[in-house]
Amino acid sequence: MAERNIIVIGCSVGGVEALQRLVAALPKDFPAAVFIVLHLAPQSTSVLPDILKRAGKLPAMHPRDGDIIRLGRIYVAPPDNHLMVEDGRVRVIHGPKENRHRPAIDPLFRSAARWYGPRVIGIVLTGSLDDGTAGLLSIKKAGGLTMVQDPEEAFCAEMPRRAMETFRVDHVQPLARLGELLRDLVPAEVADNGAGKTARLKKETQIAELDMNAIEDENRPGTPSPFACPECGGVLWEMDGEEMLRFRCRVGHAYTANSLSVEQTEAVEGALWAAMRALEEGASLARRMAERAAHANHPGAEKRFLERAKAKMDHAGTLRDLIVDSKDAPIELDAKAS
Repeated sequence: MAERNIIVIGCSVGGVEALQRLVAALPKDFPAAVFIVLHLAPQSTSVLPDILKRAGKLPAMHPRDGDIIRLGRIYVAPPDNHLMVEDGRVRVIHGPKENRHRPAIDPLFRSAARWYGPRVIGIVLTGSLDDGTAGLLSIKKAGGLTMVQDPEEAFCAEMPRRAMETFRVDHVQPLARLGELLRDLVPAEVADNGAGKTARLKKETQIAELDMNAIEDENRPGTPSPFACPECGGVLWEMDGEEMLRFRCRVGHAYTANSLSVEQTEAVEGALWAAMRALEEGASLARRMAERAAHANHPGAEKRFLERAKAKMDHAGTLRDLIVDSKDAPIELDAKAS
């Protein structure tokens, strides 16, 4: 038997306030280790540990790679690094982005499921898109407990709602109740039966840790898709046998269908802006050439250049309208889409 004393939490938009309220409910003798991933910009400076120390009674910190896991502490993912766990230690890894983020929630959740199985409580709080859903499902399959913030009170309901739509979450509660539940559920004794130590879970964890043997292994769990990885341009492999549609490329970048759709939409918009800029620059050059033709008393050439400038500006205006007026949202794919 083992104690349920590994808590992993993921959040995004609105997460700072939610985390403050949650950790404020934890006593100073809380007999569990808490690991937190909040989506951060790569070049940002995180002061989240200081915020959480002021909000609650537990010490909080950005850990170093290899630190020993100690109960009664909060470990916060530093910017531009995945926070993960292994047997008794914290891992801080500059691994491939997942769901457009580093740090991402899924690598933490999967590593906890792999190493601690039924001892894990996974929690998804407020946030956009669906990072955390696949990892939370891994915790569920490994025998751990899964919780989400009630979407009705979340600042951004997408992340908890995606998890609820994909599988049956154990607890859906407001933040105040989640804190009470953690106090009640930790440290219950659970059977540490090795659940969750599957080959796929091991391999996905190793890829996130930049294990080159796993990355270079040609035996991939999936089939090649027609999609390219937005991050590196490599082929994305569709993961087989999943409750949700997921993709991973050769070097480890991973996407859910929704995060891939957002990335593709942003790429299209970027291309449209670039095309519009090129047209406007071409129009400007054509007007300059018309001025030179007029100065040289070549009215025919002046007319052609002015017509060229007008045509380019008309095309640029069409692209601008397409970008600004488009109401298309990223395609929302069902959790079990095929």
